[in-house]
Amino acid sequence: MNGEYWIKKLNLQKHPEGGYYRETYRSKDIINQDKLLIRYNDSRNVSTAIYYLLLGEEFSAFHKLKSDEIFHFYSGSTLLVYIIDNQGECHEFKVGNNPDNDEVLQLVIPHDCWFASYVSQPQSYSLIGCTVSPGFNFEDFTLGNSEELITLYPHHIDIITKLTHK
Repeated sequence: MNGEYWIKKLNLQKHPEGGYYRETYRSKDIINQDKLLIRYNDSRNVSTAIYYLLLGEEFSAFHKLKSDEIFHFYSGSTLLVYIIDNQGECHEFKVGNNPDNDEVLQLVIPHDCWFASYVSQPQSYSLIGCTVSPGFNFEDFTLGNSEELITLYPHHIDIITKLTHK
């Protein structure tokens, strides 16, 4: 099985940040706006989940969400994930199935942190699941701009340049 197999088998579509995805779950339970934190403009589903796949030559560009997101590793090569936290520090994580190589099966991405990823093996793929709570809404998605991110975090210019679209 390769990445193209999973794209077809799971009926994945292109994602704006890079890679392929398909929503698999959207909670029917709704959190009303008056019960949500002020960072949300409207009501939200309690939780959502997707399949997400990156082919080896692609990357998921730096972006951030208003909600926490959890990555769950399924198949393929290790996914290298970079998170720029609210203090401006950049952290690298390995999402995969080899704990002896410091890989984790699940990774929590805190809300409002910039994050990006790519496949460790260029001729492979990474298939993960992503769970977002409160549920994903494209209103809560911000795609990073390389010039703005470099202005904010000049000490991370190399990884920002590598993982943003021009």
